[in-house]
Amino acid sequence: MKLCFTDSFQFLLRNRNQSPIPEVTWDSGLKEMNETWKGAIACLGVAVFFVMTIGIIYWQVVDQPNKNWILRGSTSGLIWERRSHSLVLQTLSEEKTLVEINVGNFPDMEQPFVKNLCWLNKTEFCYTWDAMADLEISLEPGPSASTECYSINWTPLHCKITLKDCFSMTNVSWYGGASIRAQRWPLNNVNTKSQPFVISNLTKNPTGYGSVLEKYFLGSTGVTVTVAPDVPISLSVESNRHFCLESPSSIAMVPLQYMVCISQNITAAHQEVGSQLSEQERRLPNTDILGLPICRHYKAADSAAKMERGLRSFFNRLKRHHLGEGLIALNEHSTMLLSNADHMHLPMASRKMHALRHTRDLSLIKPLKFSITLSPYTSINSQLFLSSLQEGKENYWLSLQSKFDSHPTPLLTKWKGQFSVRLNVTNDAARSWYMDRMSLLWQRLGAQYVTFEGAEGNTFAEQAIQPPRELEGDKYIGIFALMAATLGNSTIISAVTRSNHLPLFIQMTPLQSDWSYAGLKGIIPSVLHYSLLGYNFFIPDAVGGTLANEFLTEEELYIRWLQIVTFLPVMSFSTPPWVCCDDWVLNLTRQYIQRHQDFVVPLIVKFSKEWLSWGYPIFRPLWWLSPNDPVTFTIDDEYLIGDEVLIAPITEQGRVQRDIYLPGEGHKWMDTNTAQVFDGGTLIRNYSVSLVEVPVFVKAS
Repeated sequence: MKLCFTDSFQFLLRNRNQSPIPEVTWDSGLKEMNETWKGAIACLGVAVFFVMTIGIIYWQVVDQPNKNWILRGSTSGLIWERRSHSLVLQTLSEEKTLVEINVGNFPDMEQPFVKNLCWLNKTEFCYTWDAMADLEISLEPGPSASTECYSINWTPLHCKITLKDCFSMTNVSWYGGASIRAQRWPLNNVNTKSQPFVISNLTKNPTGYGSVLEKYFLGSTGVTVTVAPDVPISLSVESNRHFCLESPSSIAMVPLQYMVCISQNITAAHQEVGSQLSEQERRLPNTDILGLPICRHYKAADSAAKMERGLRSFFNRLKRHHLGEGLIALNEHSTMLLSNADHMHLPMASRKMHALRHTRDLSLIKPLKFSITLSPYTSINSQLFLSSLQEGKENYWLSLQSKFDSHPTPLLTKWKGQFSVRLNVTNDAARSWYMDRMSLLWQRLGAQYVTFEGAEGNTFAEQAIQPPRELEGDKYIGIFALMAATLGNSTIISAVTRSNHLPLFIQMTPLQSDWSYAGLKGIIPSVLHYSLLGYNFFIPDAVGGTLANEFLTEEELYIRWLQIVTFLPVMSFSTPPWVCCDDWVLNLTRQYIQRHQDFVVPLIVKFSKEWLSWGYPIFRPLWWLSPNDPVTFTIDDEYLIGDEVLIAPITEQGRVQRDIYLPGEGHKWMDTNTAQVFDGGTLIRNYSVSLVEVPVFVKAS
């Protein structure tokens, strides 16, 4: 082409004079055309630029998708909701929202489309959030083929950044977490301010979290949320709106890590995830206590001799009223009197002594069945504490390291009104010393069971002191529970976490002597909460409640309370029936004790095998049999024993009738009072319940 163009050009030059070409007309027309087109093109460019600008603005503000899939599994996926600032877990068909997680980490602003920085890996999503935090989400293998799990990990990029994710309660009922003073079921009815998610001493902190706690939450849509066990978090709950997980704001740049799993329904979710919270082998406690009604010894004494006589008199009175052989529970003060420890909170310790001092003849109480109570506290006025200082054993107690010398300074706290110190459970020598003396005391007194209380609460955190790493959060409780379990399977403890595999009975939180959720009405929600978290072997608070520390005199409250605890693991009494009520109530008490021993104890033993094998709760909510029935998600005054028995007691003052829902479509339920049979999925309205009755239904074959 280049050659053709050159020959033609030379030909034109040679013939230039032979055929003159009009010079002005052709050249002038070309110039005029160029100027016209230049203007048109310029106008067109401005118009295109204007249209493009409007289009970009429209796309960013109006037409950008409100939601974008950021990660997909085989049955579900995560969507980013731009306007609500939420991660939404939905089925792939978008027919069902499983959980909505509001990202509350950063200022409320419209975040544009979220781009995956891990786009090469289809099972991961990565994003750096406004240069403040890294977000990593990955698909993880579930415990079964029908369960999908998403690991969510927020990592702050700067100090003093708080990470916060809130889980919506819209169309989802939530369970799990921690016990509280006035227990509710589900969690949607709770209001708590943001506070460290650790077990508190409810006497010191009534609005804190109580004696049973796990970093596990279960939703009615078949979703579970499990927080990494060693990651510190705070928890807040806003009734019927959401609950929020929050990382502490500190220079340590603590991450927020949790796992969200999806199963077919709520029952399947708990069976596959919640029932396996502990990967260790589960062990049964000594179930002999199930058939022993516990009677708390209520008479105060100021000497061991008076205590022994009082115990013998109390035992004779129980025998005279034909209440059967029971277990007499001694509090810590009575235990110390019997051990001749001069009101100390721990037995005497001396390297030169192989037995407790002032050995007494305990023949008066040896034939009795009783339990003793111990704690890791000792008074600073006790000879035990003073001796430990003289022997240079300050580190046997929780201490602060002195800035001026190498000697630790024991940390002062209060226990039952006395200034005290607390056992250092991280010190091997202190643990051995303590357990040797506990075992010796137990053997010498001849007690059948021992109760350990005082494990709850973080002594450092309560005084705004940063605890050592080995005692952060609830680590004290975990170590103390392991210590208690080493004494055998006849131990009772007042607080636990991450310990549902241990052979321990759990003493439930004291309740008020009234009809509120802090009293009688909170018993069943507490039972369902404890059992859901794997703590099936618990001792309910005594009939009538013990928080007021006085005898109950209201007859109706006593009877309705008695009816509920009849169908729980252990029947416990603080107010003797002959003190509370008339003789007919005493006769009724005998009947219910017999019913507990003949009917309930065999059921608990039977379903404890399911707990041992699969981790299933013994005391089950109604949705266990009807996982897709929304009616069952909020029922807090009925419960199941295994799959066979339904209990529906009266929990309202003055009521002699109630509505009863029978779960399990396709099941048949027989009323034990009338022998009438009902279909599962039936609501019985205005079922008549006299003061001496409790509705019990058994599954009919």
